[in-house]
Amino acid sequence: MQSQAESAEPRVLPEAGPLSTREGVLEVPGLLELHHGATLQGARLAWRLAGSAGAPIVLALGGISAHRVVYSEGEMHRGWWDSVVGPARALDSTRFRILGIDYLGGSGATTGPRAGERFPSLSSYDQAGLVLRLLNHLGIARLHAIAGASYGGMVALAFAERYAQRVERLLVIGASDATHPMATAWRSVQRRLVRYALSHGEGARGLELARALAMATYRSPEEFAARFRAPPEATAEGFEFAVERYLFARGADYATQYRAESFLCLSESIDLHSVEAARIRVPTTVIGVREDQLVPLADLRALCARLQPHARLIEISSIYGHDAFLKEAGQLEPVFHNCLETVHE
Repeated sequence: MQSQAESAEPRVLPEAGPLSTREGVLEVPGLLELHHGATLQGARLAWRLAGSAGAPIVLALGGISAHRVVYSEGEMHRGWWDSVVGPARALDSTRFRILGIDYLGGSGATTGPRAGERFPSLSSYDQAGLVLRLLNHLGIARLHAIAGASYGGMVALAFAERYAQRVERLLVIGASDATHPMATAWRSVQRRLVRYALSHGEGARGLELARALAMATYRSPEEFAARFRAPPEATAEGFEFAVERYLFARGADYATQYRAESFLCLSESIDLHSVEAARIRVPTTVIGVREDQLVPLADLRALCARLQPHARLIEISSIYGHDAFLKEAGQLEPVFHNCLETVHE
């Protein structure tokens, strides 16, 4: 185990070509067989490939709210990982091409549930299988890396177990080979809220409540103590607390952008996640956050023990807890550099 990123000479990468962007939708013919037994007819996968033409390709995957636009390219395309990915950032789009997808079952242009629809249960293996189809479609023989955070880290591990020959290395942030039961406990309550709200025609309201609860698990007690000490304010319905305003503002914003049915599908997929770590032979860098309430360090240490001799664990501290992958660009930059720009023996 390593407590911080190692220093290393950078790998000499191909000279950067002009920046370019391609995107499209891969149509999957016939029936797509899913890991848990269901099938989908005529599935579609939306993708985007951006960055320096001819450079090594890194697949960037985030939480269940992430999408195919990984970093911003003008006002029309706003990225979900702008703090980490882009020109001269930790994952440098002038040195790598960045591949992003909309998740199966999500709220993007990839196949997902329609309003009022119960979508089939999904596995991280299902997402990985679609990535493989996309690589074949694009003629990508091997990814330079998969950088996966949260649910994206789960998909990265599933891909490496099944298709090791198609990826050179993994960078996994805040994800293990199986979900901790305490994290499942919190998400189970969130899903019950959403299902109850949907049954009463209030799906968006249920999603707002679920997201508010989720935000309290993403961040750390230290952050909330520092930010929300202000006294409560009296309202017509009683006192309202500063942290309460924050949580429900975030929940309301989320509910305007995502479908309740997609949340149910992908939240369940997180809790169904389970891969066989001992079968993964891809060099893997795991980043754990000491304050992460959802993915305990003990789970990541155990994961790396099962991955040996192919893994190393880097521990960081962040008041942002599980959300550190979105906030801690400064701490992540040397780790990304060491993982992505050096040769693994």
